This record gives sequence, C-alpha cells and structure tokens, in this order.
Amino acid sequence: AKVDPKHYTVVSENDQVRILKVHYGPHEKSVMHSHPATVAVFLTDAKGQFSYPDGKTESFAGKAGDAQYAAATTHLPENTGDNGMDVIVVELKGKATKAEMK
Repeated sequence: AKVDPKHYTVVSENDQVRILKVHYGPHEKSVMHSHPATVAVFLTDAKGQFSYPDGKTESFAGKAGDAQYAAATTHLPENTGDNGMDVIVVELKGKATKAEMK
C-alpha cells in the first residue's frame, strides 16, 4: 500500500514487516489510507483523532515510549495537539487476527 509521503517514510521493509517513521506537525491531518495490523511506538507524547470511512471518529493518545497494537484498518489520522507527533509504525504482513494484545 502507498503511504502519505508528507507524513510517512518507509524505514525498512521485508516480506514480514514494513517499518514506517511517522511525523505530524501540530494540527496536521493525513488522507484516508489503510494499514494491515500494526504496532505503533510513540516517540513523543501525542494526542489525536482517527476518522473512518463510515464517518465515525475515535480519539487516541500516547505517551513517549508507549506501544500499541491495532488491527487492520482504514482511517484518516489527525494530530489534535499543539506539538509535533512522532511515531514508529511496524506494519505486520502476516495473517493477523482481531485478537487484542494483552
């Protein structure tokens, strides 16, 4: 899948994972795009909102050093904070399930 080049840079990729460096400036938003299952590692404190194709929205927040698992999704992320947001996203290319990570 293509990435939003303004906010996402491919750091490394193989047949198992694609690693993305993500940067959003204050109040920046992306475009609607899809990811397979991912693990996100926050490099900075962050708060934002995901918008989904059905019109629903969901807030998110992370502290620097936090890691979060997310099932495959299509979304439009927005940094709702007053500071830049930096995240490493590891896309998992294997067969992912909807199981929540413990």
